[in-house]
Amino acid sequence: MFSGLAEKLSAVFDKLTRRGILTESAVDETMREIKIALIEADVALPVVKDFIASVREKAIGEQIVKSVSPAQMVVKIVNDALVDLLGESKPLNIEPKRQNVILMVGLQGSGKTTSSAKLAKRLQKEGKKVLLASLDTYRPAAQEQLSELGVANDLTVLPIVKSENPIQITKRALAEAQRTLADVLILDTAGRLHIDEEMMAEVAAVRDLTNPAEILLVADALMGQDAVQMAEAFKDKIGVTGSILTRVDGDSRGGAALSMRAVTGVPIQFLGVGEKADALELFDAKRIAGRILGMGDVVGLVETAIEKVNQEEAQKVADRMMSGRFDLNDMLSQMQQINKLGDIKGIMKMIPGFSKFSAQIEASGVNNKMIKHQEAIILSMTPYERKNPDVIKAARKQRIAGGAGVSVNDVNRLLKQYEQMADVMKKFKKMGPLGMMSMMKKMDGMMSGGNPFMNGGGFPPF
Repeated sequence: MFSGLAEKLSAVFDKLTRRGILTESAVDETMREIKIALIEADVALPVVKDFIASVREKAIGEQIVKSVSPAQMVVKIVNDALVDLLGESKPLNIEPKRQNVILMVGLQGSGKTTSSAKLAKRLQKEGKKVLLASLDTYRPAAQEQLSELGVANDLTVLPIVKSENPIQITKRALAEAQRTLADVLILDTAGRLHIDEEMMAEVAAVRDLTNPAEILLVADALMGQDAVQMAEAFKDKIGVTGSILTRVDGDSRGGAALSMRAVTGVPIQFLGVGEKADALELFDAKRIAGRILGMGDVVGLVETAIEKVNQEEAQKVADRMMSGRFDLNDMLSQMQQINKLGDIKGIMKMIPGFSKFSAQIEASGVNNKMIKHQEAIILSMTPYERKNPDVIKAARKQRIAGGAGVSVNDVNRLLKQYEQMADVMKKFKKMGPLGMMSMMKKMDGMMSGGNPFMNGGGFPPF
């Protein structure tokens, strides 16, 4: 998400950095370019105008004139304005020792059912007892979809009774939640292909019956301006308390996220970033602003690593690497750990500075499928070959390639990457702590000034 906007803003700020003195005309030119970038990202025009006016007012003030680095100060002003625009999420209004109802609303196809299951899974991990119920009696197999998600993710879903209407299902769900002492009841309401009075009346009736703690609007980020207009309609007629943006991993522009909070006044609570049950991120304006401005998302990266990476195994590989010992078993372990993090391209863009290289990342061929292929190559080797890669010659390469279903060239490429990584580890061992610090500084300089994927687009040496 935001990759298109981040790329454009990065170019704007790079140009700004090259200026020795920041004049008012330079600020105006920068504001025009930022305005164009936001409009192309499908941000609502009123939001763009207010944003630019706010940034320009601060950018031509005394704080810029007195700043040691005017360009960096402009970036900070834009960052702060983005954080204000996006707004902070708030904790869900879930009170202990009471029946908390969360009403999930939105158009058909926005991802309500999947988001309901993801939210239930998240709350369950937090120690809450959750009951799910589908009120969608219109879309074919909608109730069955929620039941299947419940079975797949160990969630409790209200049994289906085909003859019931949404109000009857709601009453049964409330009784079942009370009987089982559920902390949270999540109601997945029916959607339509467009907003209509009948749909709104039904949701309003369920709202009045349940007195929900939260009414969460589920909106597809790919809808852009349509998502914002829909949010306004639901806010006016139903009174939503927050929103969940889905499919943000498929949206490179980000206009819906940047407009939603400003237009509706309600916070974005979560971001749907994939199909899996745990692919629901807590919305954080500071981290999102960091991604947009190419500062990465170190916090998100660390949280993902803590949750999905085997820390003990990772530490063993790290210790071996730093001691100069590194074989193909270690490389395999490293690949498997990285694969657990999720979409490798998305992870790489969370690293500060890497957003500048979006085009190179795309062109490099680095992806989870490629890592899986390389993993298959190593798994096709014997334990002896993994420990002693030097013995892998022509005949062995043919056998390994056949076993992994790849070409001999693919095997050669992996072995070349292994040699490069092993050489780096040996140099680290010889250098000692001070030499390693010096080398890291040089590598940082190379990363900030060029293409980090010049090694042929192979496995990134993390």
